[in-house]
Amino acid sequence: MVNSAEKVRLAGNANVMVCERGTMFGYNDLIVDPRNLEWMREANCPVLDGGGVSSGGLRGLIPCIARTAVAVGVDGLFMEVHDDPLNAPVDAPTQWISVFYQPIRNLEELLEELMAIARVTKGKKAFKIDLTPYWTKLDIKNMKV
Repeated sequence: MVNSAEKVRLAGNANVMVCERGTMFGYNDLIVDPRNLEWMREANCPVLDGGGVSSGGLRGLIPCIARTAVAVGVDGLFMEVHDDPLNAPVDAPTQWISVFYQPIRNLEELLEELMAIARVTKGKKAFKIDLTPYWTKLDIKNMKV
């Protein structure tokens, strides 16, 4: 994504954002890997999650995918919502619909949950992992057994 974002900037558009939409593994098997959301940060622009599109048409997974993306710390979600998802003219399988077929009525509840997750996780920085063996940091001379 770094190269793609830079190419857009070089073409004169400084308003760049990147969106995770999943990786295809065979026909109709779209997988969202949360690691990609972290790696996309290297593009130095807002990172979005593809929400419904990322579900590979399995709309029941949209809330799970959105929760994961928000917990990782995305800057936004791209969600397709239609008042009649089963009859949406475009991307009907990726439109969010609740178990009770009340998408718009349940959207507010989902968004409130996502905002609560974001409040807890937003601003977290990636851990800088120290791979130095732990024993080298111990003061062995002054340890008591």
